[in-house]
Amino acid sequence: MKTPPLPALRAFEATVRLGSVGAAASELNLTHGAVSHQIKSLEHLLGQALFERRGRRLAPTDSGRIYALQVRHGLADLARATERLQSQRRDDELVVATMPSFGAHWLVARLPRLRQAHPGLALDLRATLALIDLEADGVDAAIRMGPGGWEGLHSQELFRDRLLPVCAPHFNQGKLPSTPAQLIDAPCLTSVENWRPWMVAAGLGERDPVGMHFNDSNLLIEATRQGHGVALMRESIAFDALCDGRLVALTDVIVPYPSPYWLVWPSRSEGRRKFESLRQWLLDEAGRYVAARTRLRP
Repeated sequence: MKTPPLPALRAFEATVRLGSVGAAASELNLTHGAVSHQIKSLEHLLGQALFERRGRRLAPTDSGRIYALQVRHGLADLARATERLQSQRRDDELVVATMPSFGAHWLVARLPRLRQAHPGLALDLRATLALIDLEADGVDAAIRMGPGGWEGLHSQELFRDRLLPVCAPHFNQGKLPSTPAQLIDAPCLTSVENWRPWMVAAGLGERDPVGMHFNDSNLLIEATRQGHGVALMRESIAFDALCDGRLVALTDVIVPYPSPYWLVWPSRSEGRRKFESLRQWLLDEAGRYVAARTRLRP
């Protein structure tokens, strides 16, 4: 026997479950007439009535009620099978989580070299500030900043960052501070980075800077680029802007950032070709970056 068409089965199941053609039509985003037509065509195909017609109302027959239950189970199985299929990733796809600022201002600019080295690798890059569960969220690897040693995960240090004061070249109409004392008297922009270690290293003591605070490094970068003040910024996320002149390094006082960058991954990623390709590429890029940043001296 020919298998009934799916639209007819859905219309029939919804009508039995919801108790009326009108309710089924509303759920399926169809007209009342379209649902009625689907039910009649299904009855014609099966060669038997599925409903008893009592005036303008429909009541499922005993056979119709049993058939509707079986159809409901079949539709649920089909939905689960579709969900499982859609959740399966391609063999060459790699899901990587990263912090938004690091992803936007360091990682993305270097992705063309990843495509060139591994043209068949499909990268699903997810920006998040949350400390996500890599296993539960189906993430193959993540770039994190912190002390390392995350439970249940493998990790490898990429590089250690540094902090330096920067500003836009047009800040203060181009009259940029040339000493630490002048710098700290300018409007200072802050985010998660702490100015105090830099001020101690610059011989200014533990003063609190005056200016605007942002809870996100992306906002800090944009405000600095627009010339709103001087920012103490992680060198990694300022590097490209310093290289192309959108930002300017102000002094030779540079202090280490307390938390390194790490690549972390669950055991299921260990040894897999696509992950190992990414891991080696990231290590190469980290080494290239550390070598290049030594040229950043005002």
